[in-house]
Amino acid sequence: MLVHPHINPVAFSIGPLEVHWYGLMYLAGFLMALYLGRYRIRTRPETGWQYSDMDDLLFYGVLGVVLGGRLGYVLFYQPDFYFAHPWQILHVWQGGMSFHGGLLGVLLAMAIYAKKHHRKWLDIMDFIAPLVPLGLGAGRLGNFINGELPGRVSHLPWAMVFPSTDNLPRQPSQLYEFALEGIVLFFILWIYSKKPREAGKVSALFLIGYGTARFLVEFTRAPDPFLGYLALGLTMGQWLSLPMIIIGIIMFIVINKKSRHKSQQKKNNI
Repeated sequence: MLVHPHINPVAFSIGPLEVHWYGLMYLAGFLMALYLGRYRIRTRPETGWQYSDMDDLLFYGVLGVVLGGRLGYVLFYQPDFYFAHPWQILHVWQGGMSFHGGLLGVLLAMAIYAKKHHRKWLDIMDFIAPLVPLGLGAGRLGNFINGELPGRVSHLPWAMVFPSTDNLPRQPSQLYEFALEGIVLFFILWIYSKKPREAGKVSALFLIGYGTARFLVEFTRAPDPFLGYLALGLTMGQWLSLPMIIIGIIMFIVINKKSRHKSQQKKNNI
């Protein structure tokens, strides 16, 4: 049986300022997105993106992730508590971020960016989708370092005791999410997006890939104690992931139908 290595959540201090590993993971995620975006701009000049575009995208993306992630957690997970203690919404250092809220925040931020810079929203989402998974993986490493969001009780050989939770062996679900949402999803999207695709297909694959990975891993992750299991024995994370999968599949079907229709029109005009 493994025991979680009790890692100090504070990476280092500068006077009264404490820098947490979780915050550094977020910073690493944004920096990786910036690097990957610049690499794609350099190696794919036909996309028409410039380095300055990537800098602006990162600014909008950070706002979308932080504001959307926090507000999503407030509304999806603990609305009663935060409505009774609204000042606690600002205490982000105490934890409480929602991926699904962050996704909605990014969608809105990119819509604002698209309107301001006269770009197509789906083209923007297709460009940034492959840049996201490694940042998600970094966030899961932050969860693991903090010993938070542990898995369900298990007697598998690699089950791990998280002393900050209890003394029961649990699934290291944070590492499962790191592997699936971070590494595997990154390679799928990166390879798929190397070739030109119809607008929206890369975004659709992201929705399906993340939604499926999150839905499956939630079977090993302990539900939030203040929510427990919801309808049909599913968790909040699973219920929020299902629409992602459905929307992604519908997008693929609609895009393929439009593509076949255009191809047929070209044949008829020949």
